[in-house]
Amino acid sequence: MHHLRHKKILIGITASIAAYKTILLVRLLIKSGAEVRVIMTPSSREFVSPLVLSTLTRHEVLIELASQELWANHVMLGRWADLFVIAPLSCNTLSKMVSGQCDNLFMAVYLSATCPVLVSPAMDEDMWKHPATQRNLLQAIEDGVKVLPVGYGELGSGLTGEGRMAEPEEILQAITRILAYKHNPLAGLKAVVTAGPTYEPIDPVRFIGNRSSGLMGISVANELFLAGADVQLVLGPSVLKPLNGIETIRVQTANDMFDATVPLFEKADIGVFSAAVADFRPAEVYSQKWKKDNGGVFPGISFKENPDILKHCGLNKRKDQTVVGFALETENEESNALKKLESKNASMIILNSLNDAGAGFGEETNIISIFDDKGGQAKFSLQLKSELAVHIVEAIINYRTK
Repeated sequence: MHHLRHKKILIGITASIAAYKTILLVRLLIKSGAEVRVIMTPSSREFVSPLVLSTLTRHEVLIELASQELWANHVMLGRWADLFVIAPLSCNTLSKMVSGQCDNLFMAVYLSATCPVLVSPAMDEDMWKHPATQRNLLQAIEDGVKVLPVGYGELGSGLTGEGRMAEPEEILQAITRILAYKHNPLAGLKAVVTAGPTYEPIDPVRFIGNRSSGLMGISVANELFLAGADVQLVLGPSVLKPLNGIETIRVQTANDMFDATVPLFEKADIGVFSAAVADFRPAEVYSQKWKKDNGGVFPGISFKENPDILKHCGLNKRKDQTVVGFALETENEESNALKKLESKNASMIILNSLNDAGAGFGEETNIISIFDDKGGQAKFSLQLKSELAVHIVEAIINYRTK
């Protein structure tokens, strides 16, 4: 995830069998471009090897306040990091965090840290549900600690229940959401995004569709979510999935998408209409598969116009709603995009061209220009769609604060 490039992540490991998962978390963070340092409680050495972690991070793993007459500067570590992630968080260390007990390097770093703190608890179910643990958890949250929910499944005791540490991928996503955008600029706002193609049936097995993968729209949905918005994604036929935490409504046809999207948009602050919605659908859908021996030729197809979701939402938008549309053009691109901005009553139009190599349907990259109804214009060179989604969401944030 490009948001983590050059970010400084301090990982804290406490004494829990789940510590083996933290090795994968460290690997994922480094792969994402983050700089990672690791500190451990003395007891956690029984569960995971400092040698493995120091090899992965290329930094010494710090455990003791003093080693060979050298003092580990806990204040420096707490100020160096952009985020302090404690995974796994044991019941014992949670109790120390709440009481302010400072009897090791780990606790000295926590108590002097100036960066945000994210924790992923891990313990047996009875320990997790104990009133003392729940009381400590509430106090930690009140102290400003961000707490990931525990999972349900097989525990170290052999029992099955609540108390599992979140999976490394889930923790990575939580880290990204905290660090992607400063102060979660879209927190408290609702966004609805349409993405992917629509399939308009001809008979039970054939359809008219297009080559949209849904990647651009899903990337924008992900970025809106990372910026703090509550995101609902209306997704046509696509094999791709958004980030966990994004509600996804699956649809097939343009009519399905219209019916799903319009009620959601009425309650939303932001609507991003990136789906490649079919303009027309077959007027008649055959109830049985058309056979070659039915006259030897496939029947002629007449068409009906599909509803225009972007135009409907644009013309019915409130002053506090931001409507973002997409324009895929092959000629007179800029003038056509500006016409679309006006005719759809959109707040913003994202233009991309099929004339550019590496851009358009089915590609991982795109070239876009952004036009808004306040006269703003910006053009971006060939980039990954995931990176262009960052520019689009930043444009939405700036537009709403103009």
